[in-house]
Amino acid sequence: MKSVLKLLPVATLAVGLALSVAPAGAQQAAPPKSSPTAIAAAKEILAIKNASAMYANAVPGLVDKTRIALIQQNLNYQKDLTEVAGVVNQQLAGREKEIGEGMAQVYASEFTEQELKDLVTFYKSPLGKKLIEAEPRAIGLSMAFMNSWAQNFSETVMGAFRAEMRKRGKEI
Repeated sequence: MKSVLKLLPVATLAVGLALSVAPAGAQQAAPPKSSPTAIAAAKEILAIKNASAMYANAVPGLVDKTRIALIQQNLNYQKDLTEVAGVVNQQLAGREKEIGEGMAQVYASEFTEQELKDLVTFYKSPLGKKLIEAEPRAIGLSMAFMNSWAQNFSETVMGAFRAEMRKRGKEI
């Protein structure tokens, strides 16, 4: 379990890098233009799924990370940088909505207009509502299972390595 926990910061960094690279890639190869109806349906799906919760704190989070990085490089300016962070937060407030717009564009480019309408219908159905409610817990439990499995399986892998090394006359 400890080894899996050690990998979490690496995995978080990888996801962060992937998310930070994705907009750059999207700018290079813009998705095809989608109809306003498709984009509206995609936005409705994202609203139903409460996707904005994923990025609601993106601006303050990035401002704070920048503040911390700058303080580490400029220890004498800690007070000023903290004050400036408040100003920058106010100046850039609301920019996280750009993420939602981009996500809607992605959905609209990945699904047809009819598929998006069908998804809206599904997510508004009893089963769709149950999925939205139960999925975070199911994902959390699945991740816990995977971590437990990985810990147990790593012991099996280690045993196999030791057995093979013993065959070579080497104890590890």
